[in-house]
Amino acid sequence: MFDVAIALQWTLGGIYGTLTFAGVATGLLGRVRPTWSIAEVATRIRTWWAMTIVFTVALIAGPVVSIALFAVVSLLAMREFHRLAGVTSGVARTISYAAVPISYGLVAAGYPVAGWVTPIVTAAAVVPIVAAVSGQVTGFINVVSKSAAGLLLTVWAPMHAVLLLSAPGAGVAGGAGLLVFVVLVTEVGDVAQFLTGKTFGRRPIAPDVSPNKTRGGLIGGIMIGALLALGIGPLLTPFDLATSAAIGALIAAFGFGGDLVVSAIKRDSGVKDTGTLLPGHGGVLDRIDSLIATAPLFALFIWSVL
Repeated sequence: MFDVAIALQWTLGGIYGTLTFAGVATGLLGRVRPTWSIAEVATRIRTWWAMTIVFTVALIAGPVVSIALFAVVSLLAMREFHRLAGVTSGVARTISYAAVPISYGLVAAGYPVAGWVTPIVTAAAVVPIVAAVSGQVTGFINVVSKSAAGLLLTVWAPMHAVLLLSAPGAGVAGGAGLLVFVVLVTEVGDVAQFLTGKTFGRRPIAPDVSPNKTRGGLIGGIMIGALLALGIGPLLTPFDLATSAAIGALIAAFGFGGDLVVSAIKRDSGVKDTGTLLPGHGGVLDRIDSLIATAPLFALFIWSVL
């Protein structure tokens, strides 16, 4: 079993306490204001409970189980991306899917960056070769570029999150603390951007992509991300208050960018959500859209300073 540090236990306890409060408050609000539609909010909270429990169990079970969980997430996200992008080539899809367990398996085995990146790069290189050998001309660039984009967004990017588990000098909470830190700040920043945008947002940043993503939401998300990081950073990371707050602000800002990228993909595909697997949230890619940008950012920062 994984040794979960006291600081990490308190953080996880805080998450469950927040979910409990949100559930109770939503139920009471439904009784006080029966005319308000809170069904979607209640559904979102229930899904958050399920996702949090699965994440906690994987974290406690150990690094291998956590890595396996993220491998499944990558596979599901890739499936959604292929559907949205119209990647119908069976060969391209098979090669891309094969890269996922191989890459995550190399991470679990402790291989360095050059090791786990190799299957991803190889898959991106093999797809055009196979397509060319098979004589495909029409749609060649389309298949090759979309396959590479899928590997980048759904495998390479989120994989950086589990790389934090083996980061040296990670602090009292270990690599698990770094993982929880980036996931929690990313997701809370995402929720904060949505709520503050709904409340205070007036000017959309990219109205043609997502009119609900506003300057007010971005600023609110950055502020709340920084405050959250200020509180949990010294517990889960080796950084002081000022550094934690700065990292939290950057994570929230980059998370906004990742969310916007997936919104552009959905807009181009003419859909509202990337899938239906997570009630109230949409698909897996909907849920990890911000992490696509924040995980590489935070992991690269950790590698450069620790």
